Amino acid sequence: MGSGSDVDPYSVAAARLAADRDDLAGWVAGFLASPGSDNAVLAAQLTDELGWWVGPRRLPISELQRLAGPAGHPVLCPVDDDYWDDRVDAMDKMTEEGWQPPPVIVAYRNGVLVLEDGNHRVESVRRAGSGEAWAVIGFETPGDHDRFLTEWPADR
Repeated sequence: MGSGSDVDPYSVAAARLAADRDDLAGWVAGFLASPGSDNAVLAAQLTDELGWWVGPRRLPISELQRLAGPAGHPVLCPVDDDYWDDRVDAMDKMTEEGWQPPPVIVAYRNGVLVLEDGNHRVESVRRAGSGEAWAVIGFETPGDHDRFLTEWPADR
């Protein structure tokens, strides 16, 4: 994943390097299959479904359709509050110690930014006071890719 440097292989900087090599799909697959993420199934699913990638980009958290989170929040799959809070609290502590979370993985589906991986990271970033999260965005078609680039220009 890395380029032989001291860059964390799953950092924003490493995702930029992968984008420069036109290998964001490989970066996503490696990140999702890595220890800590341990989601090779999602990696295979996303890299099969999404053939075009952009990123990393800062996206407004408010525009992300979150799949998982605590009950009472706008999520598709509520999770146990204790489990949720423990994971987010651990990330909050790491952030206080200087940790920069990896980009979240987003799929652009029917004009909606669907947060595929990174629900805990988004919540931690939100709690830290940021309204944006770094993301790598995948697309099912070249038309979706082009539509996103029109709707979400890099200098937005």
